[in-house]
Amino acid sequence: MGVRLIKISVIYFVIGVIIGYVMSIVHDHTLTGVHVHINLLGWTALTLAGIIYYLFPKLAANKLGLFHFWLHNLGLPIMMVSLTAMLLTNNTAFTGGVAVGATMILIGVLLFAFNVVKNLKLD
Repeated sequence: MGVRLIKISVIYFVIGVIIGYVMSIVHDHTLTGVHVHINLLGWTALTLAGIIYYLFPKLAANKLGLFHFWLHNLGLPIMMVSLTAMLLTNNTAFTGGVAVGATMILIGVLLFAFNVVKNLKLD
């Protein structure tokens, strides 16, 4: 799972850089929040989690690791698509999608943190 998370994070890295590049070319920074969250929650957080899961495979092999993986990887696209739609249309109807995705990520991150604190041990 660690390598899979790292590979997924690279996709978010490319997306985040492209968004930043396009914003700088067109001088429209409406999607700054999307750019920042994709880079932080997609590229950085998933890379670090992937490295931790790779170095400590027991953390990836339990249900907490699996739930973290799926909640984060389902929640982030929901949140980012909803946030993009909300920012581009100025329509707060998309706030629910942002909240659902963000809540999924939050729960996933809390499970990841609990997994690390509870199960990371020196062998």
